[in-house]
Amino acid sequence: MEIRIREAKATDVKEILKLVKELAIFENAPFEVINTEEKMLNDGFSSNPLYGCYIAEYNNIIAGFALYYYRYSTWKGKCLYLEDLFVKAELRRLGIGNKLFENVIKKAKDENCFRLNWQVLDWNTNAQKFYDKFNAKYDKDWWNGYIEII
Repeated sequence: MEIRIREAKATDVKEILKLVKELAIFENAPFEVINTEEKMLNDGFSSNPLYGCYIAEYNNIIAGFALYYYRYSTWKGKCLYLEDLFVKAELRRLGIGNKLFENVIKKAKDENCFRLNWQVLDWNTNAQKFYDKFNAKYDKDWWNGYIEII
């Protein structure tokens, strides 16, 4: 068993989007994904990328990803936001998620971020237990608000 974590390359975008769609199915929202390979390529691999991404390979096959970006807290300063961490269902429980998350934590430390943030669905107890292993804290006082612009 060989697990390798690396920075995503532009040539990975097609597979990343497949994994995003697999995640959406898992989260019971398969029709919510409207992103495209072209947008992900431009947004992540242009001269001013909006996100970074780690790829997990298991025996030379892409097994999962962790997509992150920077955010800024007026109270705390620079933070890293983990948008998605996903491992293919058949490859879970092999330590792949741990290695991906540890790389994101290291990125946040290396970049002098105050905090690493993410969201987890209230019904996804497996994910909650996963993050709890890292001494995660949850903020029950804040609601997530949004407005769809498109």
